[in-house]
Amino acid sequence: MTFFKHFVRWLRRLGVVVLVILTFYFTLMAYHQLKPLPPGISHTSPVYQTDNVGFFRDLTHHANDERHVDQEIFDQVERMIELADDFIVIDNFMVNGLVNDPSEDYPPLSDNLVDQLVRKRDANPDMPIVFISDAINSGYGSYPAEWLDRLRDNDIDVVISNLTPLRDSTPLYSSFWRMGPQWLGDLGGEWWENPFVDGGPKFNLGGYLDMFNIKANHRKVVITERTALVASANAHDESGFHENVAFEIEGTIINDLLRAEQAVIDLGNSGIQLPSYTPPEEPATGELSLQYTTERQTLYNVLTTIESAGEEDELWLAMYYLADREVVDALTEASQRGVQVSLILDPNKKAFGREKIGLPNRPVVEELMEDTDGEIRVRWYDVELEQFHPKMMLLRQANQSTIISGSTNFTSRNLDNYNLEASLMISGPNDADVMREVDEYFLRLWHNEGGDYTLEAEEYQNTLSEWQRVVYGVQAYLKLTTY
Repeated sequence: MTFFKHFVRWLRRLGVVVLVILTFYFTLMAYHQLKPLPPGISHTSPVYQTDNVGFFRDLTHHANDERHVDQEIFDQVERMIELADDFIVIDNFMVNGLVNDPSEDYPPLSDNLVDQLVRKRDANPDMPIVFISDAINSGYGSYPAEWLDRLRDNDIDVVISNLTPLRDSTPLYSSFWRMGPQWLGDLGGEWWENPFVDGGPKFNLGGYLDMFNIKANHRKVVITERTALVASANAHDESGFHENVAFEIEGTIINDLLRAEQAVIDLGNSGIQLPSYTPPEEPATGELSLQYTTERQTLYNVLTTIESAGEEDELWLAMYYLADREVVDALTEASQRGVQVSLILDPNKKAFGREKIGLPNRPVVEELMEDTDGEIRVRWYDVELEQFHPKMMLLRQANQSTIISGSTNFTSRNLDNYNLEASLMISGPNDADVMREVDEYFLRLWHNEGGDYTLEAEEYQNTLSEWQRVVYGVQAYLKLTTY
């Protein structure tokens, strides 16, 4: 009997301890889902007018067992760096040359970019040059970020974004991480296999645990005093064959990009201050409207644009990940009111050299086609090693078109203030050069003009299993996804 009483007393004490821990856990979860965003995060610029917007794209297609690569984006980045006189600010998610299969002869994007910046520093020792990136390049602190360290060694300011102040995109896990692992440092030596690169630098346990927060500075922007580039492309060798898009802009809007990047720097304690930019004295005019958005502000522009589409308007998407519930519902409703919705999507068969099972795009496509009785048109990009990596939407109306493009996949992680993202909205007449070029881009891929780019929807939908649908639903509900 005495033993039983002691056991009951022990259970009660254990229950109190468990209750306290769970209360703390769920309090942390709620706070880090709802807490105020840091200053300058989720930014919207004023609307500016211009006549000059440049469009650049990288395309890869395969014919007769040969890979055909046509790249423009990093050629333009090199020109921007070469022409810069006053400052260079770059924010790019992945900058490294680690690859799973060196025999594939990936373009050396990381070496090329780093080498050019070092040469620029040598020729301009007093020019402000700032490079902002993500901890993924160092295995979340597990090993040296070789390419970024080369920049540091050559007196270029490097900022690894501190994402802890952001809201948690994976609350079930991140609440546990905030309770203990985040304070424990490396947690031992580097002996965990690299999850991104076979044979790559080893992770330590602390880096692995940090990685599972699935948070990123996912922006891809280049800023000089002359122009700025908003892109979907990373300076990452294994991403060198990816399809991507970018837009180059100029004028007063450059100040908004600089302010948004200063907000990222201020998440940490580097103390770096970006250079000031003096816009042109005369007010900008032009037939094109520009607006720069970051984080969730992009979602508002996406939904407003889709909702403005009417019967017989054309709505095009070129997208790596499509899964955000509000966007999916808006696309369904647009199709049901007579908008011609056409999607070119990545089949989600590879990421970081690893095989994927088609999530999230294949179950989302099934839902869209079912809910619109097949009215939404879908083609898959015919990928092999690469990913179809754009994040671009085009609304084409009778006389006016709108483009939204940047780093932002149409997923909750990218659109709901979890990741750091950057996008551009461009509006103007259909006969403007940039509108014509983007329209031709979509038609070229859709109709396989000049090459085999895309496949019928059935090519991948016929392989969608019930298991994939269940996994997608569970992951989305629990927020245990990379999308």
